[in-house]
Amino acid sequence: MLLTLSVGAPVVLLAGGASDVEVGEPATAASPTENPTTAAARQVAERITAQLDKQAAALLGGDRSAFAAIAASGVRPELRRRFDALKALRVMHWQGRPSGLPTSAGRAGEWRVSIEFQYCFVVRNCQPSPVVVETRWRDGAEPRLLSLLKSKSSATVNGRYNGQPGVLPWEVSKLAVLVGKRVMVASTPAHRDRLPGLLKRAEAAAKVADGYVVTGAPPDLYRVFYAGPKEWERWYGGDQPEWGAGYAVNVGGGHHEVVLAPETLDYGPGLDELLRHELAHTASLPDKDYWDNSAWWLIEGLAEHAGADGRSVARYEGLVPTRRLVRGDWDGKLDKLIPADDAPHEEVTGNYGIAYLAFRHLVDRFGEERAFAFFKAVVYDLRLPAQTTEEIFGQSWASLRKECVAYVRKAVR
Repeated sequence: MLLTLSVGAPVVLLAGGASDVEVGEPATAASPTENPTTAAARQVAERITAQLDKQAAALLGGDRSAFAAIAASGVRPELRRRFDALKALRVMHWQGRPSGLPTSAGRAGEWRVSIEFQYCFVVRNCQPSPVVVETRWRDGAEPRLLSLLKSKSSATVNGRYNGQPGVLPWEVSKLAVLVGKRVMVASTPAHRDRLPGLLKRAEAAAKVADGYVVTGAPPDLYRVFYAGPKEWERWYGGDQPEWGAGYAVNVGGGHHEVVLAPETLDYGPGLDELLRHELAHTASLPDKDYWDNSAWWLIEGLAEHAGADGRSVARYEGLVPTRRLVRGDWDGKLDKLIPADDAPHEEVTGNYGIAYLAFRHLVDRFGEERAFAFFKAVVYDLRLPAQTTEEIFGQSWASLRKECVAYVRKAVR
């Protein structure tokens, strides 16, 4: 079945001590009363910024050697690999800035500082996605990068959401990439020959997903990454449920990226359903992942509805496992449907089926416009269903929930 809950965790990477500058806040000119240590750190930050600007110009200008030249020799192979991956992804915007002031790295002339990079792929004027990494530098007239860690996820960044879910594909992998009208597909070079077929099917799925925008405009570009076994364990933190076949992950800046699990390219028609499902997540989900698990049925129900693409309920692929679950020990609760990471595959399929049927009832009875308004109220505005159904549907949530449950039970008879 499908793993689709797209939670992008923020990242904390302020190392070596606290500062009074928040993540992403630029270093400003020193004040006359600033203490000497802070003033020195600010000057280091300015010199590092100048190096980052040179690196950005090299990346956008296609100069691989200059991109790596800001680093010590031991780091340059890694930077050259990243350069190749970013260029394959058609990077159109790239900017790096110290995220807070540098702190001493414990050796004379060496400094630690978190760097926030902002980037766009393919679309030149997109809203950039952020990624924050910890770095170490040797100071001088032109500081040298001594180490560059992979990004990682954490709970907060000074209370601010940064959209960073974990290690990104271009940080760790060589990539082969194809770009179509609405979709970019990427994988490792070992799967290069599968990309044309994947792109064609993803483009078809994007046409469906565009119809599931809850508010605003469709995504400027759908980004799909196909993972081999090693990449599945590593990309975006790699901690996925045993039953997962794919997921949509928030990378910030209003962008979600879809990751397909190993073997999914051999799913036959099931791949088309999976793509419609996951791309519908990228079209429908907000930039802030703050909902709780009680909204899982609504999020997944919408995506399953997109995956079904207008088929009748009788032709829903997961109907048989859903029937078994409903006739078995399902307690009729929608807000407790999210499956455990180690849940049996058939049980997971049944949970997704119940979510689909409940959302299908909202669409069939009230139409997509009001169903989407309910989705927005619960998932975007974080309102409880009981606070919204009177104004959107004209009846209480208790009454509507009973209707949804009755529809589910009737559909699987």
